[in-house]
Amino acid sequence: MRFIADLHIHSLYSRATSKASHIASLAAWARIKGVHVLGTGDFTHPLWFQQLKETLQPAERGLFRLKNRVKRDFSSLMQSDIVTEPIVTRFVLTAEISSIYKRGGKVRKVHNILLVPDFASAERVNAVLSSIGNIASDGRPMLGLDSRDLLEILLENAPDGFLIPAHIWTPWFSLFGSKSGFDRLEDCFGDLSHHIFALETGLSSDPQMNRLISSLDQYTLISNSDCHSPSKLCREANVFETEFNFYAMKEAIKNPCDTAGNQCFVGTVEFYPEEGKYYHDGHRKCGFCCDPATSQEISGRCPECGKRITIGVLSRVMELADRRTPVFPEGSPDVYSLIPLPEILSEIAGVGPNSKTVTLQYVKCIEQFGSELNVLLHTPIQDLYDYYSPLLAEAVDRVRKGQVVRQAGYDGEFGAISVFRPGEKETLAGQDKRLLSRVNNKVTPS
Repeated sequence: MRFIADLHIHSLYSRATSKASHIASLAAWARIKGVHVLGTGDFTHPLWFQQLKETLQPAERGLFRLKNRVKRDFSSLMQSDIVTEPIVTRFVLTAEISSIYKRGGKVRKVHNILLVPDFASAERVNAVLSSIGNIASDGRPMLGLDSRDLLEILLENAPDGFLIPAHIWTPWFSLFGSKSGFDRLEDCFGDLSHHIFALETGLSSDPQMNRLISSLDQYTLISNSDCHSPSKLCREANVFETEFNFYAMKEAIKNPCDTAGNQCFVGTVEFYPEEGKYYHDGHRKCGFCCDPATSQEISGRCPECGKRITIGVLSRVMELADRRTPVFPEGSPDVYSLIPLPEILSEIAGVGPNSKTVTLQYVKCIEQFGSELNVLLHTPIQDLYDYYSPLLAEAVDRVRKGQVVRQAGYDGEFGAISVFRPGEKETLAGQDKRLLSRVNNKVTPS
């Protein structure tokens, strides 16, 4: 079975998250986005964990579905049936831990994702973590716990579970982050390093950047939204072609191709990394952004105020890179770089992505084509032209081909990816016949 999974999200109990991040809303948005398997996030938080036990029941091995009562609540939440082809929504128990500790004479701040197949495993993990720190203070608890020791706790209490280092290049809280990370995975996880088989690239990097580093060849690269509100689900995700259960998904991440050579981990849905808020170096307070070469020329100091700038993901990748061009291991998943549909519609309409105009157009688009990912990945360009608009057809076609305009993010400021150059949208809108001819001659992915 082919299915899409977003395995790293947060509930309403995490800091700086939407109060709408409850189970019924997450399930509703999973259908709208086109996600089949959704991480629960935050299973370490006592209140969220209790809600998960009350609202979810076992489905396929290691996966959970909504109980009937919640299904009724979910139906009422969906004010209009905007999904033409129902998405089977399943949940997998996940949590993110913020480990803050000293190693090698330096304070380390590393985020790791835990995935487990059942409530009993999660309860055992929670019991140990609660004896170390306050897991009720935040859905993503901050613990004075070495990443290596966190992995050991998981292995001992949830042997079928696994740990994935989160957004591994983010400057402040990650495995390789410029502010508090390591240069080698082995320096972080020590004698248990062989239990790590996958890494989460994060919004500000993509597989192409990571494959500049030969020491990462042995690891599968996954992508997730790390969303703090349901509408941001699936801005990054993973595509599988395997049995629909936790254990098959784990095996596909560990070994993207099976013993017969069939691709089980098919691809990752990616942000264009420049849109991530830590792609380039810079100092947000002064509005200063620069590439790695410029950063070195100015010795990492803001030319406006003289303070240290935040060294971003691209600089850190280049610091550890030992290749000039990326090398993808055999069987690596495909990469689909996309712009979220509300951002495309926002650019076309010339208003904000959260405006009423864009919301209405978004609903209309989902009603017509089934889900956001179906629009962005699979709907024929001709259908978008015929049944929606020539501009959306042209925009999606350009996104699929990587023909976009990129403005890099830096120091916590999101970048911007656009499809049309100034004045181009208005010109194309008045040339429907020419645009139709261009669209007809383009090939769309299956």
